[in-house]
Amino acid sequence: MTARVPNRTTSAYFLQAAASFALATVALALGIAYLPVSAWVRAFLSVGLLYAITSAFTLAKVVRDRQEEGAITSRVDQARLEKLLSEHDPFKVDGV
Repeated sequence: MTARVPNRTTSAYFLQAAASFALATVALALGIAYLPVSAWVRAFLSVGLLYAITSAFTLAKVVRDRQEEGAITSRVDQARLEKLLSEHDPFKVDGV
């Protein structure tokens, strides 16, 4: 019997996070596009924006993977403990 890990993220929360990310990205991209600077400066800022976005996704993935790894390790340790407790008989006397 395996217990499912409850999903704590609702659809509304996911939609809000996605909309917030999209709005921030579009606003910053428009701000870069309408800056009164040369094309080279705009290109540099655009590359910086893309780098920040990809770094954020990578960091989120690493944090998620580390959290999932900890949950799996915890479940394995819990299963081992439950097995030991189920096999242990406190009233058993050895050598009698």
